[in-house]
Amino acid sequence: MLRIILFTLSLAFACLVWAGSPHVYEKTVSAPLEAVYPKLHDALEARKFWVIFEPNIGRNIAGMAERWGEDYNRQNLTGIRAMAVCNPWYTNQIANKDPSMLALCPLHVSLYEKDGKTTLLLLLPAAIAGDSPAAAVLEEVQQILVEAIDAAAQ
Repeated sequence: MLRIILFTLSLAFACLVWAGSPHVYEKTVSAPLEAVYPKLHDALEARKFWVIFEPNIGRNIAGMAERWGEDYNRQNLTGIRAMAVCNPWYTNQIANKDPSMLALCPLHVSLYEKDGKTTLLLLLPAAIAGDSPAAAVLEEVQQILVEAIDAAAQ
C-alpha cells in the first residue's frame, strides 16, 4: 500500500512541478474536478485508452496532513486525482520500435482542483521521445490523449 501511495504522489508532484513546461499539456476548466473527471474517463475510453488505475491522490495525502503540518497542501488544492491509461496496441508498437520508451507506460493524466477550477495535465510523450525510433507512434498517442483532454474540457 505504501508503494502505491508513493507512486501516486510521485505522479502527481511530477506533473505539478512541470506545469508550464513545454513538456506538459495543461488545460484548465471552470468546473469542479468531480464534474470533469468522468468526462475525461469517458473521453479516454472512447479513444480506446483504457483506465487501468485511478488513484485519488488528494485523499491519499490527506492522511498525512497532521504529520506534515504547515507543509501540507500549501497550494490549497481541493482535489488531486490521476488516471493511468493504456492502449495495448500502441504499447506493442512502442515496444517494437524502442523498448526503452516503455518507461512511459502506462501514461497518465493528472487533474487538480483549485478555486472551483480543474486543471488537467499530461506529460507529453513525444517531447520525451526525442529522436527515438518510437517518436512517431508517441506523437500519435499524444495527439489522441490531447484530443481526449480537450473533449473532457468542453
